[in-house]
Amino acid sequence: MAGPTTISQERPPLTLDAGRRRSMRVLLSVPIQVSGKDKEQKDFAEETRTLVVNAHGALISLAARVTPGQNLTVSNRSTKKELECRVVHLGNASAGKVQTGVEFVSPCGSFWQIDFPPDDWVMPEED
Repeated sequence: MAGPTTISQERPPLTLDAGRRRSMRVLLSVPIQVSGKDKEQKDFAEETRTLVVNAHGALISLAARVTPGQNLTVSNRSTKKELECRVVHLGNASAGKVQTGVEFVSPCGSFWQIDFPPDDWVMPEED
């Protein structure tokens, strides 16, 4: 008969899930204009719409070919407000457009003009 099994009480350090969102996502189609430089370093300005938004950025459908890490400007066509952002994700292509994740350089929960935004969208600098 074998002796008792010893179970180690050590656990790996707790870390935040890298895939966890910093703010709640909302399915919302907002008319925007995206401008910057494409892969060939040519200036572009493209009118498109958001697919999903949050206080830190959006998922958009973009025909311009961009690269991860590059800076873009997103303009909310309804409010004319502009924010600098960077490309953080390139996803699936469909109908000549690529699903592109953009992140604001500074979070701005009020940028999308949602009347009742999720609680985690209120940023201290916006109070």
